[in-house]
Amino acid sequence: MNYATKRSKALYQRALRVLVEGGSSPSRGPANYGEHPIFLERGQGAYVYDADGNRYVDWMMAYGALPLGHAHPAVAAAIEEAAKAGTLFAAATEVEVEVAEMLAAVIPGAERVRFANTGTEAAMAAIRLARGYTGRAKFIKFEGHYHGWYDDFLLNAHPQPIASLGHRRDPIRIPDSSGLNRRALEDTIVVPWNDLQAVARALEDHHGQVAAVITEGVMGNMGVIPPADGFLAGLRALTLEHDVLLIMDETVTGFRVAPGGCQELFGVTADIATFGKALGAGLPVAAFTGKAEIMEALAWGGVLHYGTQNASRAGLFATRASLRELLRDDGAAFTRMRVLAQALSDGLRQLFGAMGVPAIVQHVGPMLQIFFTDRPAIRDYRDFCAHVDREKYRRFVWALFRHGVYMTPSAALHSIVTVAHTQEHVEETLRAARRALGEMEDE
Repeated sequence: MNYATKRSKALYQRALRVLVEGGSSPSRGPANYGEHPIFLERGQGAYVYDADGNRYVDWMMAYGALPLGHAHPAVAAAIEEAAKAGTLFAAATEVEVEVAEMLAAVIPGAERVRFANTGTEAAMAAIRLARGYTGRAKFIKFEGHYHGWYDDFLLNAHPQPIASLGHRRDPIRIPDSSGLNRRALEDTIVVPWNDLQAVARALEDHHGQVAAVITEGVMGNMGVIPPADGFLAGLRALTLEHDVLLIMDETVTGFRVAPGGCQELFGVTADIATFGKALGAGLPVAAFTGKAEIMEALAWGGVLHYGTQNASRAGLFATRASLRELLRDDGAAFTRMRVLAQALSDGLRQLFGAMGVPAIVQHVGPMLQIFFTDRPAIRDYRDFCAHVDREKYRRFVWALFRHGVYMTPSAALHSIVTVAHTQEHVEETLRAARRALGEMEDE
């Protein structure tokens, strides 16, 4: 096995002298990668190449930001075209109108569109909009859901010891960071996901005070956890009953699970929806959409939302090119990605069964994650915290690295199938997984 990471290790030592933990995000540091991260230098299609020349089948795809794979010719040409005539004007452009029209045509309830730069920014703006429109301060979020690193959202968003979570009927509020505005957090109500009774109790307990309920359509911050049957529809019914806005955070699921995201997939239309990651095809482009009456509260003198980089020309050129590829032939790309994800998931399940490994694979559309667990399913945050062996998963992924497969080392995240992947990549990955599991047995 000819696998070396000498240059990545040297780069990490350089990085430690100028970057906190050697990088610009904790997810890229020693907590996930151990002795040192893998420094990637280029990507092409379904593959990435590191600083030592190792090639990997990439199933992480920048946490799902690349639905067409790396360096797709249409996206690369669009970025080049934009760069030649000006990447940013901080002024109105035709491509902004065109992309907004494309979004409005496929996203349920998208009567108006506003662009931002990241999913965090879109979620921040969505909560401010909900508060401004309703005149209420509180909102409900779910355990284990991540909506960016804004103060109000950073409660119960990362794995914790199960004994620290409190009772399901009264979750202990756990800040995920130092330096948070505690006063803002007082208005954040945390409840378990996939539990309509818990939501109903919270709405009754805080009657007339709640501006919105915010949810991921599929929990993508604890691997892949689908909504229980009828949960999203029930959530929509409860918010309507209590005159509370429903915000669907599609940062993870948008332009992955269906052309119209989870709203289309599960037949639920939110009042506001947020998008990021895959929308920009590798560039920082985000958006939030919603009903005209609500979104018009952003007009000058109402709810403030600024941004020099909002609707950057280069970013929207990339977005337009990506959307054209994804939406052509009535969205055939989504069907293809779903079929391939099913093949990879089924292959991994068969492998775990044949080797006697206690593990399951959960997936929705092209999103999938491996859970080392003896449970038949992981249904919520508490299941994840109590019953998923995150360290075993990390060791499995580190072994996959040695055999040419790149997945996120964090069990709380997930893998993503893209347009660039093929059945050959699935088979290559299954061979690597068999070798990795065999090495783990020998440890």
